[in-house]
Amino acid sequence: MRITETRQLFTESCEYPTDAATVAERVGDVEIEAPTGDTTTVETVLARSNVGTYESADDAYTALMGNLDESFIGRKYYDDRGNGQPHPLRNWH
Repeated sequence: MRITETRQLFTESCEYPTDAATVAERVGDVEIEAPTGDTTTVETVLARSNVGTYESADDAYTALMGNLDESFIGRKYYDDRGNGQPHPLRNWH
């Protein structure tokens, strides 16, 4: 499953508020795929969180997004705003 589809998954799978154990029971085994092709389960990611109760599907989604590992962030240190060269005024004294 793509990470962007998990918000709907949380909405359809649980009634809120609900506890973390219920979320893990209902959707914990769902695999989500990183841009790198690696996969992990919803339960593995949410286990990194210290949240015990989710008030809404948005809360569960936020916890998921906040606990993804670096394989979900895309290209590290990528900046599409420049050409990789230092700005001439940054080193100006």
